[in-house]
Amino acid sequence: MSENEILETHLQELRRGTVVLACLRLLVEPGYGYGLLEELGRRGFPTDANTLYPLLRRLEKQGYLDSEWNTDEARPRKFYRTNRAGIVLADALTTDFQAIATAIAALSEED
Repeated sequence: MSENEILETHLQELRRGTVVLACLRLLVEPGYGYGLLEELGRRGFPTDANTLYPLLRRLEKQGYLDSEWNTDEARPRKFYRTNRAGIVLADALTTDFQAIATAIAALSEED
């Protein structure tokens, strides 16, 4: 495995949890998969569809997202929205993420 591949693997691992948090935050306003993919990219969380859709299904199954089908248009779309449990989770993840970022910054300052 090349150094670039190893780096990319580590970056993917680091980003995985942040994408969960970003989805929970962005879906406070209802959104559908493709629109969420675009918004995540615009906000600095580039994500692959093969990662996002299973993530949305998992968060829904775990009780953090609600969903409903919109059949008003020619092509039905499943809209997701962060529910109360998802907001509580997002708040907890945000607090922990901020603590981790502070701890990492402190490590850098010690150098």
